[in-house]
Amino acid sequence: MSIRDVLQAVQDRRDELAALTADLIRIPTVNPPGENYLDCAEFVGERLRRRGFDIAYVRAEGTPGDSDRYPRWNVVARKEGARPGPCVHFNSHIDVVEAGAGWTRDPFGGQIEDGKVYGRGACDMKGGLAASIIAAEAFIDLMPGFPGAIEISGTADEESGGYGGVAYLAGKGFFSKPRVDHVIIPEPLNKDCICLGHRGVWWAKIETKGRIAHGSMPFLGDCAVRHMGAVLNAFECELIPALAARRTAMPVIPPGARSSTLNINSIHGGQGEDYDGLPSPCVPDSARMVIDRRFLMEERIEDVKAEVVGILDRLAGERKDFSYAIEDLFEVQPTMTDREAPVVQAVAGGIREVMGREPSYVVSPGTYDQKHVDRIGRLKDCIAYGPGILDLAHQPDEYVGIDDMVDSARVMARALHELLEGGGKA
Repeated sequence: MSIRDVLQAVQDRRDELAALTADLIRIPTVNPPGENYLDCAEFVGERLRRRGFDIAYVRAEGTPGDSDRYPRWNVVARKEGARPGPCVHFNSHIDVVEAGAGWTRDPFGGQIEDGKVYGRGACDMKGGLAASIIAAEAFIDLMPGFPGAIEISGTADEESGGYGGVAYLAGKGFFSKPRVDHVIIPEPLNKDCICLGHRGVWWAKIETKGRIAHGSMPFLGDCAVRHMGAVLNAFECELIPALAARRTAMPVIPPGARSSTLNINSIHGGQGEDYDGLPSPCVPDSARMVIDRRFLMEERIEDVKAEVVGILDRLAGERKDFSYAIEDLFEVQPTMTDREAPVVQAVAGGIREVMGREPSYVVSPGTYDQKHVDRIGRLKDCIAYGPGILDLAHQPDEYVGIDDMVDSARVMARALHELLEGGGKA
């Protein structure tokens, strides 16, 4: 058999690929809170067990969100080849965000219509998971004597940071050599794009402090919200324009994300609003803000933090009684796999053969689970590649094109051949 026979076998399983995607969508793995993880993990695991994979179910006990009501379950399936060789791992997250409003179809119905599969998670990323399964199954069926090993995982909590999924597994050695050599994450970034990595992120909570007093005599208190207003003004007039002027050599998409960015994720001050009636007349003695700072490979995390703290320290010197606290929530370094890396070259060759055009090389504006493979697993040969249009993720009437899934699965099968056999020619 040749690789062309494998590619044809994937094409012949078009209907099976669509049906598998629909079945996965019908398991509503909504995160938060983390529903039905075990059901979805067992669905994937049982299918692959029947195909000769060894199956491991791993609960990420003690990670954020894990509880007896919402346990963080992951599945890792491994198929050993006929002789020693490298391991190629396909990692997909099984969690999806809430459906939200605005749907014209059942968000968990897995409806197949006009060459598309509709539902929450269709493109992000149950279509990618299904494509990797079909690609691996076709490859194994037609090339049973392959060397090395193939792994497929379905992991939890990517939508909330991946700490109950890939981060936990990476800490247990599931994404490190010698167990694994190459990782493909089938995130939806268009079927002719290879995502090399992502920008960095720093989240922090800033609190400005004041002194409570009667609202009719604010001069007897100290308004924490006004202090936070000064912080917002400094960010708006100084920091955000400075960040917009910075540009990266990373091929981040969309182009607006090739600059550093700062988002005000949330802001709260004074009394809460979770009650009926009127508030009491008080000067607020606390205001809180969460910032979402995305940074570039050309920036150091120490400098990213220092410029925010510098603004706060300056305001403390300029404003009477200005007092603040800042708390790190989490941080992720930027990552970008080299274009010459084996997994990049293998997928690029697949795109050329299957689609007859050169791949685009991109970097994601936001993070995904590559951060854990890189930072914890210390494995650099990792990319995101999969079917689907990223703009459809988290939207009403989310869908994935069946032809796009077939093409991506053929690319994945071709990459398997290249990475395991070291060939790739028909």
